[in-house]
Amino acid sequence: MLSKGFTDLAEDDNVQKLTIVEHLDELRWRIVVCAVAVAITSAFAAFFVQQIFDILKAPAPQNLQLIYTQMTEMLMTYFKVILLTGVGLALPVIVYQIVRFVAPGLTGQEKRYLYALIPGISIAFLSGVIFAYYLVLPFTVRYLVTFSSVATPLISVGNYFSFVSMFLFWVGLSFEMPIIVFFLAKIRVVNAKKLASYRKYAAVGIFVLSAIITPTVDPFGQMIVAVPLLLLYEVGILLARVA
Repeated sequence: MLSKGFTDLAEDDNVQKLTIVEHLDELRWRIVVCAVAVAITSAFAAFFVQQIFDILKAPAPQNLQLIYTQMTEMLMTYFKVILLTGVGLALPVIVYQIVRFVAPGLTGQEKRYLYALIPGISIAFLSGVIFAYYLVLPFTVRYLVTFSSVATPLISVGNYFSFVSMFLFWVGLSFEMPIIVFFLAKIRVVNAKKLASYRKYAAVGIFVLSAIITPTVDPFGQMIVAVPLLLLYEVGILLARVA
């Protein structure tokens, strides 16, 4: 069954029904491919880890001095940053393997829609990361670090880079909304009329999500994330109309 991974492109429209054991065997193959891709991209990222650290630290105030309070904290932070960068670089491969695994449950037309959207998924995620890095993250970090003068901030290096990487990840993931809506509309799971009727509920959910992504009490910081997500929801409705 492992040879299945090398014959993917020939199986799009003639997939036989698989047993549970065969499904598990294929899942194992997909996971192995993803793990190998992440290992390769992580090894590549390791050569540029210092530059990656500099990029992630750039949104912080210039006078912020990161510290570490445990013997292994700095080492583990290096490992986390390298691994997360590797996952980000391997995202196209990971997405493709997920698509290939779920493809047997779709019709031939649905598969073609899904394959066509794979580049868009990566582009949307990257757009979200860039948006968060340049427009949202600098304000959020500066606000969290400087909003009070009662105490001097002593931010650990592990805490800072975990916060920044997770922040970028979730904003990037939220930018996938129009792509997902378009695909669901294509396979007739949702339609523009239904999405429009759920607009007010979506707005509430988006503001809740924005409050989670931007852990600040400042409404302006939350609006920076919420407004683009509301616009993306409207883009999703427009895409559903043409789907």
